[in-house]
Amino acid sequence: MEVENRSFESDRLTRRNFNYLLKRGNAVCLVETAGSADGRTEGRIAGYVLLLFNAGTSLARLYSFAVDPDFRRTGVAHRLLEAAERAAKDHECVYIRLEVRRDNEAAIDLYHRAGYREFGIYRDYYADHMEALRLEKLLRPATGPSGRVPYYEQTLDFTCGPSALMMAMKALDPALELNRMLELRIWRESTTIFMTSGHGGCGPYGLALSAWRRGFDVELVLNDDRALFLDSVRSAEKKEVLRLVQEEMQGEIAETDIRVSYRGFGAGELTGLVEAGAIPVVLISSYRIYREKFPHWVVVAGSDERFFYVHDPLVETAKHTSDTDRVNMPILKKDFERMARYGKAQLKAMVVLRSRQDHH
Repeated sequence: MEVENRSFESDRLTRRNFNYLLKRGNAVCLVETAGSADGRTEGRIAGYVLLLFNAGTSLARLYSFAVDPDFRRTGVAHRLLEAAERAAKDHECVYIRLEVRRDNEAAIDLYHRAGYREFGIYRDYYADHMEALRLEKLLRPATGPSGRVPYYEQTLDFTCGPSALMMAMKALDPALELNRMLELRIWRESTTIFMTSGHGGCGPYGLALSAWRRGFDVELVLNDDRALFLDSVRSAEKKEVLRLVQEEMQGEIAETDIRVSYRGFGAGELTGLVEAGAIPVVLISSYRIYREKFPHWVVVAGSDERFFYVHDPLVETAKHTSDTDRVNMPILKKDFERMARYGKAQLKAMVVLRSRQDHH
């Protein structure tokens, strides 16, 4: 707290912030202590760095970083930054990301010299309305995504499916315009009407039909041919509505050239699809990322030997997250396999899009 208060005029972490992050947060705090010949500074904390980890993904965030004014220009900041990067690597992180005030030239210079690159800006981020630069550093060799799949943020709680599908369609048809009207139109076409609470989410049958109607080659893979998401609603009436809606969609699919397979799938198949130029839109359980259990659609935008790079359309409104944290999220393949199933029935589902030109 002493270092924090001596280092910053505003936007300080509180004792409560520190207490939570040190005891319960998914975080690591590293400090450098200093001594002197006369003993007056023995054991003083010269600086600290606080690193947050994103559950379920291989991203680290340098959340807070301060060096006591008495110990600046002595190499403390450089050593702490290196220690933070080692800790991130120990957590198998691919990227470390951070925000820094646009007018903090000394910190920006430190990060640039350490190999960080700018990749975004937060407007009006600090209490005095100063912008924050977003910086990141790649910690491991990774081929990663090609940048082919654009990013689109869902605008409503229940439109992850349409938003994920839109990203996949745009990757295959760059002329497609992504906007809220299209997002809502696809939701209306593909909603299951009921799911968990509130508005209905979108099921794989409806998403497959929406993509097919827009001219894409579509493959649908499910590990269960029964009605889906029945355990997400309680009343018998709602369960019956879900059955009827899905039955109608299955009937429509039977009159198209959408290929439907009822089987499981794993990391090997997903890797092969991405390498062949297909775009998989995959159902996951959100629990491993958000600690809440709801079905959620994401796009596999790329892969390498160890990771899938995933676009997640859901952006939290908290200050410490942004859309840039949901773009190309590196997720270990073994972790993604565990995520890619939902509910008591362990439902696995993916909608695979290809351009008709590529497939034929």
